[in-house]
Amino acid sequence: MRNYLWLIPAVLTLIVAIWFTAYRATSVLGSPKPERRRNSMLGCSVHPMVKSDALPVIVITVIYAVTAFIGLGSGKAPESFLLFSSTEQEAIVEFKDEELIDEVWLFTGIKTGNYLVDTSLHRQGWSEPVTFEQTNAGQFGWYKLEISPRTARYVRVRSERPPIYLGEIVCFNVNGERVDVYANTGSGALLADDQDSFPEHANYLTNAYFDEIYHVRTAYEHIIGIQPYEVSHPPLGKLIIAAGIKIFGFDPFGWRFMGTFFGVLMLPLLYILIKNMFGKTVVAACGTLVFAFDFMHFVQTRIATIDTYGVFFILLMFLFMYRYFALPLDAPLKKTLPPLVACGISFGLGAASKWIVLYGGAGLAVLWLIRQIAVVVYSRREKRRIAGYLVGTVAASILFFVLVPALIYVTAYVPYAHAAGAKAFSAEHFQIVLENQKFMFSYHSKLVATHPYSSPWYSWIVDGRPILYYLEYIDLGKTRSAFGAFGNPLVWWTGLMAVISAVVSLISRKKGEALFIVVAYLAQLVPWMFVTRICFIYHYFPSALFLAVAISMMMNDVVETRHIRGKWSCIVFVACCLILFVLFYPALTGVPITPAYGDNWLSWFAGSYPF
Repeated sequence: MRNYLWLIPAVLTLIVAIWFTAYRATSVLGSPKPERRRNSMLGCSVHPMVKSDALPVIVITVIYAVTAFIGLGSGKAPESFLLFSSTEQEAIVEFKDEELIDEVWLFTGIKTGNYLVDTSLHRQGWSEPVTFEQTNAGQFGWYKLEISPRTARYVRVRSERPPIYLGEIVCFNVNGERVDVYANTGSGALLADDQDSFPEHANYLTNAYFDEIYHVRTAYEHIIGIQPYEVSHPPLGKLIIAAGIKIFGFDPFGWRFMGTFFGVLMLPLLYILIKNMFGKTVVAACGTLVFAFDFMHFVQTRIATIDTYGVFFILLMFLFMYRYFALPLDAPLKKTLPPLVACGISFGLGAASKWIVLYGGAGLAVLWLIRQIAVVVYSRREKRRIAGYLVGTVAASILFFVLVPALIYVTAYVPYAHAAGAKAFSAEHFQIVLENQKFMFSYHSKLVATHPYSSPWYSWIVDGRPILYYLEYIDLGKTRSAFGAFGNPLVWWTGLMAVISAVVSLISRKKGEALFIVVAYLAQLVPWMFVTRICFIYHYFPSALFLAVAISMMMNDVVETRHIRGKWSCIVFVACCLILFVLFYPALTGVPITPAYGDNWLSWFAGSYPF
C-alpha cells in the first residue's frame, strides 16, 4: 500500500508559505508609508552596493558554484568522429589476438542513419552484420550493440544510410574485459583513439539527454562549420555552448559548463538587483539564497539547453531597466543613457539567444513608457523643458532597443552563412536570417505534438507538473535515478502569494518596486496564456526569477517593521528552502534512491510528480 509521508513536508511547506505571507501582511498594516523622494519614480530609488555586500555575494556564489559543478558530467568523451559519407566506406579495427567478444559499445555522433557491424577472423568471410540505428534521440552517448558471442580479430563498421558520424567503438570479451586495440586500419583509427573515455556506467553523466541532443549537436555543427540541425531558435545560445566545448573539450562537462557558469553568474546579478531595490544586505542575501535553492534554477542551468542564456539576459536587462526606471525624474539625459543603453544591449543578446526574451522586452517597453509619462507629468508640474530630453531618449531607445539588437541578432547568424558558403553580411546572409525567422514563427505557431510531461501555464504557478528529464532503474528496480525540472514548492507557493501581495501594494501604496515586479513577472507569464501549442514547466523559468524578487519585497517589509525579529523570520524562511532543496536533491541530480523514498517523500502531487 502506498504511503503518504510526503504529506508531512508538503503541509509544512504550505504552512510556512502562508505564515511568512501573513507575517509580512500584519507587519505592514498600519505602518507609516516610507517617505518618498520628491522626484523619484513612485517612491523607488537605487540603493548602492557597499563594502559589506562583498562577503555575502562571494560566499553565496562560491558555495552555489561548487554545488552546481559537482556531478555536472563526465570530463571524458570521444573527441574525434568518423564521417561515413557513402555506403562503400568501411572502417576496420583490429585486435592483437583472436577474442571471443559478446559486447560492443558505440559512441554516437550527429546525423541519423544506421551502422552495420560485422566481424571476421582473417578479414575474409565476414559475419552476418548487426544493425544499430542512430536516431535523433540517441546522439552523443554510449549505446550497447546487441550481438551474440563470436570469435573475431577484426570488427568492421559500415553504413547503409549515410551521411552519419560515429565517435568510437569499444569491444568486450565474454569475461567482461575490454579488448585492447592492437592495430587499426585506415579510417578505423578514428574509432579507436579514445578507448579510455569509455565509462564504467553509461548514463546522464556520460550521454546527452533531453534537448541536449539538439542543442549540443548544433553547437558541434557550428564548430566544424556545417549546416546546423536545430534552427527553431536563434543561434547565440548554441554558440555559447560551443564556446564551452572549445574551452573544456567535447564531453558532457564541456557542453554543460557554460550553462552552469551563467547560472552561477545569475546570483551576484540578482543580489545587485535586490540590493538596488531595497537597500538591505540581509534582504539581498536572503532573496538571492531563495533563488539559489530554487529547483528550476539549479536543474535548468545544469543541462546544455539555451533557456539559461535567455533567463540570464532577462535578469541583466531588468537589472539595468530598474536602474533606469528608478532614477530621479529630473535626471539629465546623460545620466539616464548608461543604464538605458546597457538594457538595450542586454535585450539584444537575449533575443539572439531565445525568443522568450521578446516577452520580457514587452515588459521593458511598459516600464519605459510609464517612466516617460511620469517625467512629462513631473516636468509640467515643475515647469521644466524636456523636449530635448524626450527626443534624445526616443532616439537612444530606437538605436539601442531596435537597431543594435538587430545587428547583434544578424551577427549571430554568421555561422549559418559560413556553412552555406555565403559571406558575412552579404545578401545571402540576410536572406538566410529572413528565411529562418519565417521558419521559426511557422514552427512554433503551428507545432502539433503531444508529450507525457507537457503542462498548461496555470499548473506552473502551483508547481503542479514537473517535466521528467531522466529515468533509469538500477539493480532490477531496487533503486532508481531520476530528475526533472520544477520549482521548490516553498519558493513558488510563497512567491505566488508575494506577487499577489505586490499587486495589492501597488494599488494601495503605489510602490514603484511593486510595479516593477508585477510588470516583470507578468511580461514573462501572460504570453503563455495565449499559446496553444504544448508547453512545459521550464517555460516558467523567467517568471520564477521574479518570484524571488517578490519574496524579497516581502522580506524587506518584514525587516523594516519587525527589525531583529523580521531578520530572523527571513533567515528561518531561507533555512526551510534549504531543507526542501536537500530533501529533493536526488530528484534534481539523479542520485539513486529507493522507490520508497521517491514515493513517500517526493511525490507531492499524486500522478504528477514522477520521482
